[in-house]
Amino acid sequence: MTTHPVENVWDYPRPPRIEPSDELVRIELGGEVIAETRASLRVLETSHPPTYYLPREAFREGALTSAPGASVCEWKGRAGYLTVSGGNRAESGAAWHYPTPRPGFEPLTGHVAVYPGRMDRVEVDGETVEPQPGGFYGGWITSRVTGPFKGAPGTRGW
Repeated sequence: MTTHPVENVWDYPRPPRIEPSDELVRIELGGEVIAETRASLRVLETSHPPTYYLPREAFREGALTSAPGASVCEWKGRAGYLTVSGGNRAESGAAWHYPTPRPGFEPLTGHVAVYPGRMDRVEVDGETVEPQPGGFYGGWITSRVTGPFKGAPGTRGW
């Protein structure tokens, strides 16, 4: 387990920064571990807890399939959505990726993020992740970060 200093999300930049992480990330759904890696990317943006992007190959075969819908991030570009499957569960649109990210965000190519609140359990270095409030954003809250965090009622305009 790597020890990291506590970060305040209000110190994160805008536009966001991408940084590699060697923390052990594990995702469980339907009673199965569907992804595990020590080679994720953290996207850090002002007022948001980090969003972890895992290499697609960190997911077990068949865990990710295309889902309807798309959205656009002013920084990263157009996101496509994925259904995440594990055990007897399938969560449509519970993951997203950037097939052709905008300039500066090319490292996200081939990486996938999940909404931690839609999984059975998401861990970073053995600590259970709390989802970013509100359900719209996909940040991962751990003891490594402090807020307040964008996403709760009344914070959308931050």
